[in-house]
Amino acid sequence: MKALTLASSQESKLLLTQVQAGALKAHEVQIKVKAAALNHRDEWCRQGLYPNIQDGVILGSDGAGVVTDLGAEVDAKWLDQEVIINPALNWGDDQRAQGKEFQILGMPSNGTFAEFINVPVDRLHPKPKHMTWEEAAALPLAGLTAFRALNYRGRLQAGENLLVTGFGGGVAQFAAQFGLAAQANVFVSSSSEAKISKALQLGAKTGYNYQNENWTDLALAETGGFDLIIDGAAGDALNDLVKVAKPGGRIVFYGATLGNPGELAARKIFWNQLNIMGTTMGSDLDFEEMLAFVSKHQIKPLIDEVYNLENASKAFEKMNKGNQLGKLVLVP
Repeated sequence: MKALTLASSQESKLLLTQVQAGALKAHEVQIKVKAAALNHRDEWCRQGLYPNIQDGVILGSDGAGVVTDLGAEVDAKWLDQEVIINPALNWGDDQRAQGKEFQILGMPSNGTFAEFINVPVDRLHPKPKHMTWEEAAALPLAGLTAFRALNYRGRLQAGENLLVTGFGGGVAQFAAQFGLAAQANVFVSSSSEAKISKALQLGAKTGYNYQNENWTDLALAETGGFDLIIDGAAGDALNDLVKVAKPGGRIVFYGATLGNPGELAARKIFWNQLNIMGTTMGSDLDFEEMLAFVSKHQIKPLIDEVYNLENASKAFEKMNKGNQLGKLVLVP
């Protein structure tokens, strides 16, 4: 089958090649992939910035498709079903945090950037009926991360002021849409006026360009501060978020694209009784609740562009430059 693998010897660090699909284990199913989606995780693997990366592994965590073959112990009801894949493997039994065996599909195990993939049957869920293949493929990793950040970690309530930073990325666009569906007052930040404009079209109240050195003063003057902030950048910008959080507010961050902060406004954090929390993808329970939520509210991911596997390197380069508005999707 055709598959996109990590290849450090290639200039692009990617290789589209023919590989064997592999024999099905008793608890696995084979899925014909209809669409798959990029995440920053895939780009970090390409750059060699992710732990335990290996050449020859098929990349890709997100995917949706049709079940074409069953392992010996799998219920026959799954054959020919349209499914979406939960890419979180071995979360464990503790809802509070993932266990030591936790992995994400696509590294070190083979992922979704291929014509077929074998996955454990317990990773399958029916494809949301209101979504296209491309939309369904764009949901799992980013949607799950956003849902856990807002709900299990952030405890978002209707009527609260929610700030989603870096709108335009996968997790951020889901966090904004989920917040709107939960009847929060949603605000966003971005360095792109076009991305801010899109957020306003979706229903966000205001967007702030974080390249404006006075954006925090403006945000405080207009909103009085934020009850919950969802962030994927961290770095020194974390102090700006501390500044605009309401007393007793919560800051939940799911990534650190700007690295660790050089310093942190510790006095402001303790004086204002702030809660700063980390989060990751999410548990199996989070995934089930997320699917029910998006189906109830008919939420669809924003799709920036769709590429075939032959042009996958262009999608990776676009993600590397941060130019996308929504998800980048691959089709075999």
